[in-house]
Amino acid sequence: MRVAIVGAGPAGLFFALLMKRARPGDDLVVLEQNPRDATFGFGVVYSQGALGFLARDEPEMHARLAAAMESWPIQRIVHRDVAVDIDGNGFSAIARLKLLQILADACQGSGVRLEFNRALAGVPGGFDLVVGADGLNSTVRGKLAFQPRIEWLTNKFVWYGTTKVFDCLTLTFRESRHGPFVAHHYRYSPTMSTFIVECEEASWRRAGLDRMSDAESRAYCEAVFAKDLGGEPLVSNKSIWRNFPLLTNDTWFVGNTVLIGDALRTGHFSIGSGTRLAMDDAIALARAFDHAGDDVAEALREFERQRRPVVEKLVAAANRSSYWYEQLSDKMRLDPWQLAYDYMTRSGRMSDERLEQEAPRFMGAIRARRRSAAAGS
Repeated sequence: MRVAIVGAGPAGLFFALLMKRARPGDDLVVLEQNPRDATFGFGVVYSQGALGFLARDEPEMHARLAAAMESWPIQRIVHRDVAVDIDGNGFSAIARLKLLQILADACQGSGVRLEFNRALAGVPGGFDLVVGADGLNSTVRGKLAFQPRIEWLTNKFVWYGTTKVFDCLTLTFRESRHGPFVAHHYRYSPTMSTFIVECEEASWRRAGLDRMSDAESRAYCEAVFAKDLGGEPLVSNKSIWRNFPLLTNDTWFVGNTVLIGDALRTGHFSIGSGTRLAMDDAIALARAFDHAGDDVAEALREFERQRRPVVEKLVAAANRSSYWYEQLSDKMRLDPWQLAYDYMTRSGRMSDERLEQEAPRFMGAIRARRRSAAAGS
């Protein structure tokens, strides 16, 4: 088969690698509009569960990525200068550029052709299979009847990096004179961290962030999170304030063209599943061809049959997580431990019993506070 993969992000590269390994006689090409090693953003984070899936399904790639990752066994919530550690809630992170380099090198080593600086005006022709892995603003999706739906969240966020190296994945809540802000931050290398700043639109406008330059915006955020940054600067890389889009597609494939990754659907960054969803899409699509052989139509049907129920469950949880942040002002009224508990149960998937199993120290402290409050009343 001749296969074109549009987009050299994690979804496209990983699918190309898996497909070429399974079908070395196929002609696979990855078409990417940007230059090689041009990437936006800083680090990407995986939950322990996401890495567990990768270790089970693709142990070789898991081992390569794990060697380049920063890892930690807890998550931390900071509110009113109180740090609440949540045990059993481990994550790992890697520089987005490093992730793409590992995947691109593996693709080339397996015989996949990579063509950078290849901006496309439409869906490439002359291929037995076309995979649209070209992200949120997918050219492939825009040219065919995929029936996308987008819900725009109201909060504003901006994606920075920083030379401040953090202990673990942390959510830090701060009140500014213009309203509440929250930072999502974690180290992704020994010298750098991701630092995402989020706030309600009203706070964003009161602060004048809608009128600030990049330098002014960074300076404002550095002041809000001065205690947390410890004098280290924020770093930009195409860092603009925006609203997060919750994208879904009613149709997953049209003819011989299929979507994966963020071209298919987005998962909010607060749940740490975007890259996991992309790479799991790649695994599922490659396995569909193990099932169907050269029958592209059957492979795409099998991909959707197997993958859609899993994706819809994960995306529903991610959406509930994103809506939690849309109530930022209300959440900031909670005390630190209440806020941490509310946060951990935000997706509806985490019961007290499950928390007891996965985060026994955290849940023990919550139960002790409940008993104290009941005795006091």
